[in-house]
Amino acid sequence: MRLRPPESDFQNIRSLDLFTEIADQHFDVLMRGAYVQNFPPQIELIAEGDTCDFLHVVLSGSVDLFSSWNGRETSMATVRPVSTFILAATVKDAPYLMSARTLEKSRIVLVPSKDVRSVFDIDPGFARAVVTELAQCYRSVVKNTKDLKLRTSLERLANYILRQQRRAGGATTFELQFEKRRLASFLGMTPENLSRAFKGLQPYGVRVEGSQFVILSQSDLERFAKPNPLIDDYST
Repeated sequence: MRLRPPESDFQNIRSLDLFTEIADQHFDVLMRGAYVQNFPPQIELIAEGDTCDFLHVVLSGSVDLFSSWNGRETSMATVRPVSTFILAATVKDAPYLMSARTLEKSRIVLVPSKDVRSVFDIDPGFARAVVTELAQCYRSVVKNTKDLKLRTSLERLANYILRQQRRAGGATTFELQFEKRRLASFLGMTPENLSRAFKGLQPYGVRVEGSQFVILSQSDLERFAKPNPLIDDYST
């Protein structure tokens, strides 16, 4: 069932960097045609190659962006609240380059792409925000490519663990954010290689207990991983 977003959702969307500088009347134009839907887990929201009809805003839950080719599939990114996807296809009026599916029960606002493009043409504040977000996405892609091309699979896993530790507030014990098969795909590994990599990190102070990472020696892990903000800091 399609419902217009309630006022509380409007406020969450308005707080996104993408919409903070937009004029009120233009934000109203975007929201006039928008609607909110609740999706159960493992529902495909978009398929790569399809026409981009909507800009999606994740209000709760999480979404997996993934791609498939020649019988193989890889996870590209995870979208968490409150954030948008896939902006580039919306602005270019181009086909989706990735598919998306819910990882858990998710609440998502769909904003018509044609409305986004029309407001982009007339609202300079919104246009600047769009360019800024696309620039940030480009830089994230460059960092991810450097991670894949310059590091071994063991180094990628070690730095992934350090990034997740920062997300967990620096705790030495924290939960794996998603299933190991999907983590292997995200890191460009097979599940078998990931299992071996977990064992390979034991000499560097990392223990994996079910879905938990336990860091026993921070210094040993960082000495091996050699984290680099030009690769690992996605905030810049």
